[in-house]
Amino acid sequence: METKITERGRATRQCIIEATGEQILASGIGGTTLDTVRAATLTSKSQLFHYFPGGKAELVREVAAWEAGQLFAAQEPHLHDLGTWESWTAWREALIEYYLGLGRWACPIGSLATQAAMSDPLLERIIADSMDGWRDALAAGVAKMQAAGHVDPSTDPVRIAVVILAAIQGGLVMSQPLRAAWPLEAALDSALDPLDRASTTAARRQS
Repeated sequence: METKITERGRATRQCIIEATGEQILASGIGGTTLDTVRAATLTSKSQLFHYFPGGKAELVREVAAWEAGQLFAAQEPHLHDLGTWESWTAWREALIEYYLGLGRWACPIGSLATQAAMSDPLLERIIADSMDGWRDALAAGVAKMQAAGHVDPSTDPVRIAVVILAAIQGGLVMSQPLRAAWPLEAALDSALDPLDRASTTAARRQS
């Protein structure tokens, strides 16, 4: 009996994860079933359980982990280089391009977060860790701006990071029915205002 997944098997498994992610964004976790996944991927029930012995719960967790990886990768290298205004602008553009390129007017992680509570503690933990990691990376960027003297040192980096994340989620909700990027762009610009105001305050104090 083969104990290792072949290259073809890995491709099939990844195809299942991606197709499931698309269905969850469109129909939610409740509206996504193994039967709809099978139909979308032309796989059998035995194949699904071969790659995901834990069934739908395991598959959804794998989707959450994969979606988080895709989201973070789309923001690199800017997400871990937010020490200048130029890098913040590049990060903003990369994030918008990610959603534009995929046509996703909903954040995969944010969408899963609203559905994961009280349904699967392991899934909830995966999503919480992803959000925490995103928040921490943005907060680290604010701290870099402070260290470089660009932002008022009394500013709370975590608070600004949370405001930015909330704006992203809200902007995507507004973009979804319009099928347009401008609500997300406006929300991001508004979210970055506190950072800009902090820089103005710092400049005034130095003058």
